[in-house]
Amino acid sequence: MTDKSAYDILTQCNIRPSVQRMEIMEYLLNNPTHPTVEDVYVGLCKKMPTLSRTTVYNTLRLLSEHNAARMITIDEHRVCYDGNTTPHVHFYCKKCGHVTDFFDEPAPIVGKNMMIDGNAVDEMQLYYKGICSCCLSGQQDNK
Repeated sequence: MTDKSAYDILTQCNIRPSVQRMEIMEYLLNNPTHPTVEDVYVGLCKKMPTLSRTTVYNTLRLLSEHNAARMITIDEHRVCYDGNTTPHVHFYCKKCGHVTDFFDEPAPIVGKNMMIDGNAVDEMQLYYKGICSCCLSGQQDNK
């Protein structure tokens, strides 16, 4: 993924590296599972008992607004986050809900000042939806 530390990523993205922000960024870097707000909260709450869901939510939003992380909107009920901001494609399994990275699949890249039909494009997301190989082979239970 990346050799950069959470601190380096935050400072390069002009985000003040507080303890909570560092831990949340570190969680994203060490858990490339495309966690939700709840996943990050549950993953950190024992280590940081004063951490709130609101702090996690606000921090993940801040990270995505400053391009330190990607917010992946699957549908109106599922939003997850990716600490890998390099352009890549995602696959969402409609059966188990797992999100997988497809690094070998060509991903769209937004150039500076990209215009399409008079519209200024500053972000692009591409993901496929279907049934993952584990679910197709009967190895994955519904989550």
